[in-house]
Amino acid sequence: MSASQPNRIPIKQIDLDATKQRVHTRFVTGFYQNIRVVTMYALLAAFLLLPWLRYDGRQAIWFDVPSQHYYIFGMTFLTQDFYFIAAFALIAAFTLFMVTVFAGRVWCGYACPQTIWTHLYQHIEKWVIGDRNKRIKFDKSAMGPTKAFKRSLVYLIWFVLSVVTAATFVSYVAGTNYVFGSWQMFGIIPFPDWPTWIWVSMFIFTFATYANAGYMREQMCIQICPYGRFQSVMFDKDTLIVSYDYERGEPRGARKKGTNPDDLGDCIECTMCVQVCPTGIDIRDGLQVACIQCAACVDACNEVMDKVGYPRGLIRYTTERQLAEKTPSRVLRPRLFAYLALLAILCGGLIFALTDRVPLEIDIRRDRNQLSSMNAQGMIENSYVVKLTNKTQDEHTYKITLAPQEGLSLQLRFNDVPLVAGESFDMSVSVYGDPAVVASGQTPITLNVISEDGQYSVSKDNVFTTQGQ
Repeated sequence: MSASQPNRIPIKQIDLDATKQRVHTRFVTGFYQNIRVVTMYALLAAFLLLPWLRYDGRQAIWFDVPSQHYYIFGMTFLTQDFYFIAAFALIAAFTLFMVTVFAGRVWCGYACPQTIWTHLYQHIEKWVIGDRNKRIKFDKSAMGPTKAFKRSLVYLIWFVLSVVTAATFVSYVAGTNYVFGSWQMFGIIPFPDWPTWIWVSMFIFTFATYANAGYMREQMCIQICPYGRFQSVMFDKDTLIVSYDYERGEPRGARKKGTNPDDLGDCIECTMCVQVCPTGIDIRDGLQVACIQCAACVDACNEVMDKVGYPRGLIRYTTERQLAEKTPSRVLRPRLFAYLALLAILCGGLIFALTDRVPLEIDIRRDRNQLSSMNAQGMIENSYVVKLTNKTQDEHTYKITLAPQEGLSLQLRFNDVPLVAGESFDMSVSVYGDPAVVASGQTPITLNVISEDGQYSVSKDNVFTTQGQ
């Protein structure tokens, strides 16, 4: 490294011009790309297959928005259980923050849906047209029958994949039985009998998938996604990043195989690191907002180093502290500890809430128009509306009782309340009090609800009032 070279990792401000040339990625194999491909397509397979899993005869994961019931592997959540969804979102967010502090943008390179679908669509181009050089030549060639056929085939496959993606998204909400039930094994119905909201959702998801993975691609990562913008405030000197070793690689230059000129660094200016980059950047220009840390450049450079007989690691996962300051990185640091502690608290609280959760809910509302009244038998009557909600995924019959209390009795319209899975029912009940026994003012009462099989029970407190008597 020259004397004028600053002792830090350079950061390049990239050109955000949306009219830049289309990026044609060269596909490479290697240690990190093997991990990346397995991770990406395992996640893709999980996305496509999860709606088809069944649990107790029902779709295992089903966010039934129209009926406001959300089913996740035997658990039923209603709109009033939104705090569970908020807790899941917080855990996901802070997990992403913690991973970013430790390992940079590995989410972008290995698990982001934009990366997965873009990689898939690029593979379709490679399968139909050919590798990078052939695709570049294909784009520059004049339109003819062969080009029109291949381009149309690519567009058709993209469209089919987009429709499958959209149908899968919608099936998480509408259910696979409803979305795919209109299609027959023999004699496909051209236009399924879907409501308007499904047609609109299918169009939106199909268009978004086709446009993002087929055309936007790296522009989505560079210009639209906010994650690349705020990642810089989360990085520190010990965050793992993909970096080019300036001191070892400079000055660059081509050379004959088997030679190692004293006036040149190890970089042979093959540009393989640029050709394999899905966002089209040159990692040798330093840390950039467009780098998604997929490590394709690492595998490509290591392959070249093996061929020319140089040590691996010219481009590698490292930290600013290791690369610029030549000192060991600190894995355990305050910021990481803070995220770990916060995640432990959130996960512990969520697990406790889920295990302590009774899938039966009772709500009691008093008659606000008349707090109490006197019936013909001289008993004080208080009227309530009891709302029962069966949050299980099975039908149950429930009984409502009043906790024993001298002078008080409960009158019900029905002795048994059968509820199917996810059903709610409002029932008017009355509590009668003997004025000779019940103290004046307000008396605490407790209503108990228990399932007929004794599996679930819940209680709710309220008051019995003699006001106005």
